[in-house]
Amino acid sequence: MNEEYLWDRSGAPDPEIERLEQTLAPLRYRHRAEVARMPKPSRARWAMAAAAAVVLGAVGVSQFATPQAQDSAWQVAGTNVRRGQVLRTGASGVQLEADAVGRVDLAPNSELRATGEKRLELTRGELHAFIWAPAREFVVDTPSARAVDLGCQYTLTVDDHGDGDLKVSMGWVAFEVAGRESFIPAGAQCRTRKRTGPGIPWFEDSSEAFRGALAAFERGDAGALQSVLREAREHDGLSLWHLLTRVGNEERGAVFDRLAQLVSLPGEATRESVVRGIIARSICAGMRWGWRIPGGGGAGSGSGRLSRRRIRPSSNYTTCSGCPSKRRVHYRPPSAGLLRALRA
Repeated sequence: MNEEYLWDRSGAPDPEIERLEQTLAPLRYRHRAEVARMPKPSRARWAMAAAAAVVLGAVGVSQFATPQAQDSAWQVAGTNVRRGQVLRTGASGVQLEADAVGRVDLAPNSELRATGEKRLELTRGELHAFIWAPAREFVVDTPSARAVDLGCQYTLTVDDHGDGDLKVSMGWVAFEVAGRESFIPAGAQCRTRKRTGPGIPWFEDSSEAFRGALAAFERGDAGALQSVLREAREHDGLSLWHLLTRVGNEERGAVFDRLAQLVSLPGEATRESVVRGIIARSICAGMRWGWRIPGGGGAGSGSGRLSRRRIRPSSNYTTCSGCPSKRRVHYRPPSAGLLRALRA
């Protein structure tokens, strides 16, 4: 090796040193004059970079997933969303799609995280889900409850405090946390709070007096229970059905009496068995209660009523005509969880 060449580039160069210089040439220091003479990127390249920035800015994708994170089932504008990746929207929303799951529209000013292959977590904001995957495969976690898809279409919102609201327009959705469950059919709505979890659902066409009394009861006003029972009408049986699991034995009798006045209950569901929580396992296994949706699936077109339905294992679900998949199934009759709670 020629040491003089290494010092002041005099003498014959060493071939190995020359190869090293050529390799490191792009990283060498440049004077301002050299930088000024460098070719500028073409307009096409600047346009492509600007377009990419606009897309990322609109979607609000925060790359918190590690490079080794697996892809989820979801895509945004044809780009895979990785597990653990966070989507934050600004002034405009974004749409997530998964061929085997469905479509989720994330509203502006929202934050969503892909926590699994099909699972999502809504931290704040609003999403609208249209799902054709089999029941219970699509789940959205929130700070106060977990929304489990049992149907086709719903809207979920989460405020800055972590409290949420769920409106179902087609099928069923279950709200659950720590063993507490609420089942919301089409045309109904349910609130959830960080401190208490899922509340009692109600049909959107319920009277204002009934909704006000129900809200007061859920805020802790025990005296509002009598107003809830007094203002309840036939289609409010859905709320009373859930209320059976949210009151003590003394109040449960009054709730059962009012529910029995509004809807036709199975003969096995006696007042004594409900009040004392003594419901035989065989009765629970044999009963399948389902809410007949007003007008066949929409709100405001009639009264929902509680009816006894025997569901064969081969027909636990019904087909949703509005779903793009012919294999789409609707819901599992939700009464089993509530009856288990009554036994507890």
